[in-house]
Amino acid sequence: MKLYYVYILKCADNSYYIGITNNLERRLQEHNSDKNFYSYTYSRRPNKLVWFETFTTPNEAISKEKQLKGWSRKKKVALINKDWDKLVEYSKNYTENK
Repeated sequence: MKLYYVYILKCADNSYYIGITNNLERRLQEHNSDKNFYSYTYSRRPNKLVWFETFTTPNEAISKEKQLKGWSRKKKVALINKDWDKLVEYSKNYTENK
């Protein structure tokens, strides 16, 4: 069975990058390499994997990636820290917690 991963990287400038891949180890190496000068993560190396979730279909993974990209920074941090109470709070008070 082929697996797909949605992941969050924490970049050296403390920004977050969200992506999708079918090979997490290889993709992390690519983000930290010097091969793609124009990528978002190139000038923000080193990039550290701080969260990922596994999916069995690409459509599920793509849906999750889009969902996370729409989240506020606070909500992403709550997910990374597994702070479920804050995650729920930030979901209910979206306009107050951007």
